[in-house]
Amino acid sequence: MHGSSLRASLLLLTRVWFDSVRHLSAAGWKMFYRDSFAYTCLLQRCDGLKSLKEIHAQIITCGYEQNPFLAAKLVSRYAEDNGSNMEDARKVFDRVSERDVLMWNVVIRGYASSGASGEAVKIYDHMRRKGVLANQYTYPFVLKACAALGDGNKGQVIHGHVVKVGLEWDLFVGNALVSFYAKCKEIEMARRVFDQIPQKDLVSWNTMIAGYTQNEHPNDAIMTLHQMLRDDTVGMPDHATIVGALPACTQAATIQEGMLIHSYIVKSGMEVDVALGSGLIAMYGNCGRLKTARNLFDRLLDRNIVVWNAIIRCYGMHGLADEALEIFSQMVDSGVRPDGICFVCLLSACSHVGWVDKGWELFGKMEDHGVEKRDEHYACMVDLLGRAGRLNEAVKFINEMPVEAGKDVYGALLGACRIHNNIELAEKAAERLFILDPDNAGRYVLLAKMYEDAGRWEDAARLRKLMKEKQVRKPLGSSMVEVDSVVHTFGVEDESHSMKVEIFDTLESLRRVMAEDWNRERERMRESEKGRWLELI
Repeated sequence: MHGSSLRASLLLLTRVWFDSVRHLSAAGWKMFYRDSFAYTCLLQRCDGLKSLKEIHAQIITCGYEQNPFLAAKLVSRYAEDNGSNMEDARKVFDRVSERDVLMWNVVIRGYASSGASGEAVKIYDHMRRKGVLANQYTYPFVLKACAALGDGNKGQVIHGHVVKVGLEWDLFVGNALVSFYAKCKEIEMARRVFDQIPQKDLVSWNTMIAGYTQNEHPNDAIMTLHQMLRDDTVGMPDHATIVGALPACTQAATIQEGMLIHSYIVKSGMEVDVALGSGLIAMYGNCGRLKTARNLFDRLLDRNIVVWNAIIRCYGMHGLADEALEIFSQMVDSGVRPDGICFVCLLSACSHVGWVDKGWELFGKMEDHGVEKRDEHYACMVDLLGRAGRLNEAVKFINEMPVEAGKDVYGALLGACRIHNNIELAEKAAERLFILDPDNAGRYVLLAKMYEDAGRWEDAARLRKLMKEKQVRKPLGSSMVEVDSVVHTFGVEDESHSMKVEIFDTLESLRRVMAEDWNRERERMRESEKGRWLELI
């Protein structure tokens, strides 16, 4: 009998056996089960909450409630289905008097997976107070909870605990630390931990690539992808690799990298699901390949809201508001409910073409679709009014907002003031931004340029001096060149490259060649002009 047929037969026999005993009386259960192993098998195979509760009741009746292994299995089963029954899981946990590390880990995992991240961290702290030593299975889930909470300080403390117990070299803990630091916007620390992992697996590389993408470091994400491909110890890129790398190609508008990834998807036979489909559509749209993006969209059979939003954004960002609105109508007719991102794309499309009335109409329809108006939607309306030169309406709109305007709203107003050279209003918007978004150098630079354009040099100097005092720095520009599949990045006045001597020598040689060519061209032009004068004379 083949392996697959044998497994199918065993599953069928197990199912028949389970159905035959699940309705036994309490006495029947006691006679049938002599130890906890049978309950473990039943818990492994039970389906549905009702069956789980029946088995749980029999475990209590037979006196196995304090068995730590069975209790951990019960907690695990209750915590399944995204932790929808964590209340029951916690009751089992609380009733067990002697809890081993497995029991604690199962509860922490349940809370972390169900979104109750605060409870997961509390359980971890309670575990430490009880003197239970955490292991390599504890830290990934508690770090996941810290990342979800955005609690960088707590995560750093737990990182200290990891080092203290000697688990900093563990692969799974290391991957969890990389993910934690990346999600808390500490991408440099994430890279430092990543580099210290002795034997990286595919998950390690995927986590680092996704971390760079999430923190808007697309070039670093692409460079890391190239490094992974050169590592012989790692397998071929998988679905997670591509999902993490495609947004980096979109952010950097690198059509060549994106097309290479698309070719790999096709050649490897990887299924183009909604995640890959939306990523490819966004990449081609951002690189100006709208026809390709639309062809991909039309060929996708399974389209969720993310896919629809991707194609709407493609049309909107290129000023094709008619096509964006047409796609939106098709989406609604197909029964897909729009979300907040969808309306951001639509309002932005209207802003790019100056459709103020249509923007107001869409803004009013958000409530009809059950979409909550958030700061980004108000910012889109301010941008729409501001681009159209209706600054007074934009100010009135901000003052009448039902919630306090955030940095995105005032940022849109400042940008509109720059377009229409309204310095007085720009100063008021910037004043709010210096409070709401004090570390954003772009706000200071934008107002300083407006002062310079108006000839107000003292005000511009004062603002730049304020930036220095507050240590607000504008990110340095950089250039990149790819040589033999390796991307090299150069910043302003950057001398950190290992081949800086050769690079500067080559630049100097090029400068001399260009100077010689320019001198020869100038002499040629002088001779030509001299010839014309002689002809005239």
